[in-house]
Amino acid sequence: MARILFINAGSEGHINPTIAVVQELIARGEEVMYFCIEAYRERLEQTGAVVRTFDDQQFIRAFISGGRTYPLERVNGLLMTADIVIPSVLEQIEGEQFDYVIHDSMFGCGRILAQILQLPAISSCTSFAQSEADFNNLLDKSWINAPEEVINPIKEKCKSLTTAIMERYGVEINSPYEVFCNPASQTIVYTTREFQPRGETFDTSYRFVGPSIAARTAQDSFDLSVIEEKSLIYISLGTVFNMANDFYRLCFEALGSSEHRVVMSVGSRTQIADLGDIPSNFIVRKYVPQTQVLQQAKLFITHGGMNSTHEGLYYEVPLIVIPQAADQPIIAGQVASIGAGIKLQMQGLTVDQLRDAVDQVLGHASYKEAAKKMSESLHQAGGFKHAVDSIIAYISGHRN
Repeated sequence: MARILFINAGSEGHINPTIAVVQELIARGEEVMYFCIEAYRERLEQTGAVVRTFDDQQFIRAFISGGRTYPLERVNGLLMTADIVIPSVLEQIEGEQFDYVIHDSMFGCGRILAQILQLPAISSCTSFAQSEADFNNLLDKSWINAPEEVINPIKEKCKSLTTAIMERYGVEINSPYEVFCNPASQTIVYTTREFQPRGETFDTSYRFVGPSIAARTAQDSFDLSVIEEKSLIYISLGTVFNMANDFYRLCFEALGSSEHRVVMSVGSRTQIADLGDIPSNFIVRKYVPQTQVLQQAKLFITHGGMNSTHEGLYYEVPLIVIPQAADQPIIAGQVASIGAGIKLQMQGLTVDQLRDAVDQVLGHASYKEAAKKMSESLHQAGGFKHAVDSIIAYISGHRN
């Protein structure tokens, strides 16, 4: 039995793929201590992990204070979280012994903590993997047309923050890429090479295991019998960027008089009463059991988060993707490029555009066929069991 220190300061999309992995690790005799924010304590404790937390509000304030306009500002924000995460983790594990670290690929200073503890590390990548060359190209492109009086202070701040952290914790940070992507000798990527942009360019240290899908409990009761044998459309903008009352009303107008049964999940921050009259063919809830609904759906209208996109494709559901932020535009582009759906823009979206897109996807079998083909790839990748096989094999080889 090995003891694992799991570091993950990410939000829903970074936490959910790791749940089944932690369950499987524990089922195979490993012991897991998992650091996250308080909001996910109960979810992770249900896996059997020992859960420790750090202050999410301090973390968020530090991250946002770095700036949001340029990618290097986000690197600075991550550097500014170091003094929130690292002292908290070290204090809470004082006297504990671990065999290895698994850390999120973006949040939680995992690479730095692994250096401090002098432990082998594995990176958990819940978005698309990113090479150093691609990341540096992104940085270079972001500076185009930016004046030097804007660029130079951001670069100087990155340099000073990096130097201060290296001196304070006795670690090496060789590039912004190491801060942003937390590379390790092995990286678990929760997608397939087929869906990963330029997937063929990544070496075997990147283990593409496919989606790690664990059932999630809905917080509202939902009678699945009401959607059986219906032409079902499912609409959800995920758990973060889902305050979109105008969009929900647009969906009412576009699909309210259609032959479809429509299930819409709007999240906890949307007041359903504020949406006005709900068409009789719509079921609107704050939460629904997404994976169960998707098994009945003919079409998924989504924001294009990695988890939601994977779940839709896993169950052979074609997509209309309306990206909101982060990596969602890239994910939407991949969905369109493999032919499994259509990408739309939220800004300027009209009733006719949405209705036409629905008719296009449901009226052409090619979208369903492409989704089915990708589903086969996702199933064959092995999911959380393949992830744990890879983790244990890597650590066993490292010990030898």
